[in-house]
Amino acid sequence: MALGRRAALAHAALWLALVLMLAGSTALAASRPVVLVMGDSLSAAYGIEQEAGWVSLLQARLDGKARIVNASISGETTSGAAARLPDLLGQHRPEIVVLELGGNDGLRGLPPGQMRANLAAMIEQSQAAGAEVLLLGIDIPPNYGQAYRDAFTGVFTRLADRHDLALVPFLLEGVALDEALMQDDGIHPTAEAQPVILANVWPALAPLLEENGVALAALAQD
Repeated sequence: MALGRRAALAHAALWLALVLMLAGSTALAASRPVVLVMGDSLSAAYGIEQEAGWVSLLQARLDGKARIVNASISGETTSGAAARLPDLLGQHRPEIVVLELGGNDGLRGLPPGQMRANLAAMIEQSQAAGAEVLLLGIDIPPNYGQAYRDAFTGVFTRLADRHDLALVPFLLEGVALDEALMQDDGIHPTAEAQPVILANVWPALAPLLEENGVALAALAQD
């Protein structure tokens, strides 16, 4: 009887330990902020290995202290992303939404006003869901004239001012004009450019991460 009782107690203790471990893991996962990246090929690691892309480099830098959901799709427009966003907000409940969109709108010559309306809707939906928004600005070649280009690039600063957003004025700063950092198509950055892109994003993203409980001082900076 004593042996049976000891076995039962040991069995119960084992189950209790497993339950506590699972509870601890669940609590840890729940405490990590979620960063949802909505982008196009610039954030989808087009033409390079996925793990070499700037979003993957960000995930590696954060070392599990935040969960990165990369919902970027090559060729994505603001209208396509706006259609996808509500489901993604409901599924992942992010604390931070990073919007890297507009490049394909510009390359297709779509009206900047349409792009602005789509981005504004995404910003408002994200904020209504309780997320902070980081807006990543894009520039385009003057193929459609300087007036179109000015209207296009002005969308990002106006939206950031109107909605009080963190803004990276030009995601490809230090990359776009360096042929060594661009693929042969002249549009997409190489793997070597990805750390530069992350360095452009980091100063605007880091404060949002800290506001959501990520202890950045403990992270190794690449």
